[in-house]
Amino acid sequence: MAGWKWRYTSLARNSQKTETIVPDWMPLAIASLSLAIWVYLLAGRGGFWLTSRYDDLAPQPAAKAWPDIVAVVPARDEADSIKACIGSILTQPYPGKFSVVLIDDQSRDGTAALAGQVAAEVGASERLTVIEGRTLPAGWTGKLWAVKQGLDIVASRASLPTYVLLTDADIVYSGDVVMRLVARAEAEQLTMASVMADLRCESFAERSLIPAFIFFFQMLYPFSWVRQPASRTGGAAGGCLLARWSALRDAGGIEAIRGSLIDDCALGAKLKEQGPVWLGFSPHVKSIRASDRFGEVGRMISRSAYAQLHYSPILLVLTLIGLGIIYLAPVPLALLGHGWTAAFGALSWLAMALAFQPTLRYYQRSPLWGLALPAIALAYMAFTLNSAYQHWRGRGGFWKGRAQAHVPQSRNTANSQ
Repeated sequence: MAGWKWRYTSLARNSQKTETIVPDWMPLAIASLSLAIWVYLLAGRGGFWLTSRYDDLAPQPAAKAWPDIVAVVPARDEADSIKACIGSILTQPYPGKFSVVLIDDQSRDGTAALAGQVAAEVGASERLTVIEGRTLPAGWTGKLWAVKQGLDIVASRASLPTYVLLTDADIVYSGDVVMRLVARAEAEQLTMASVMADLRCESFAERSLIPAFIFFFQMLYPFSWVRQPASRTGGAAGGCLLARWSALRDAGGIEAIRGSLIDDCALGAKLKEQGPVWLGFSPHVKSIRASDRFGEVGRMISRSAYAQLHYSPILLVLTLIGLGIIYLAPVPLALLGHGWTAAFGALSWLAMALAFQPTLRYYQRSPLWGLALPAIALAYMAFTLNSAYQHWRGRGGFWKGRAQAHVPQSRNTANSQ
């Protein structure tokens, strides 16, 4: 028998119970589909899973002349990380002119004062400009509105920089990573060079879920495809994004993506329209934002998961079905199936476990986490459902005390009546 007979009981119109049998071919069909998808993912999606292959921000030939850079840092209630972030930027070895604009987005924890304090400690107060953010207008996300205000300050100066470094307030730089980014951008005439930050992975919740976040991100935006000019895939990592000023201006500025929750990938796509881009990894760009509990990681994921699906209920259902076939189905098929059904299920489970290994090595996690990827994917499915639920509650994109997601017009109308 190719599979097993799944039976369930249904109530007929005459109120008598009738046994219905799911066709024997269905488990085998699901197992075959899951395996076919994994064959495609491993062989045909740009080698997305080979994480170590993209840890390649190697030293580049020195630029003929080191161009001016301004780092723009939006910060809202970032007292825990702002000193490490600003201190690391201001102490980066860079032969050219390098300054920082910090936008204090109405913080209540002394973020701005702490930033000024660390600038004084490293003897770089003259290179730090701190501005107080204005009230968030309709149609903007909080982060992008803060970035917009910072870019306006840069644009008002007599001398414009060649590059702006858009970076988050939880990112810490080490080594000579900024020099490497600029040297690569100059050598290859890039419109953007972006680094996926090494996310904090210390608590049990982080060890369980964070490597998969990187794995899934690469699956959605294969880095090799992002780098290829002929590919339509655009993406970036918002924690560290070096953008050529002229390309950012020609792309419509930050206003062009003002309401985007997945702002890094939206901006990366816009900049790719202006010229070649680069996206990779580097251990010298780290996020120190802590997520010690599963709920904290879940909120980070839920903030933009439904936005990734364009707020579409149909795409939500299709995505959940797809994830079920790709990640969940192989487990019962392998353990409960027979013959080819069990074999294909086991091969799919093995394929996902092996695909996860490079990311696990990058984060120095046990290879056994690969076998747990179905359970991890189930958690991500729950976070995605929660993202949709929060959106329809009017709390979509909730971050730092703000609900920022797009709300359907019909919903707005209903709430106003």
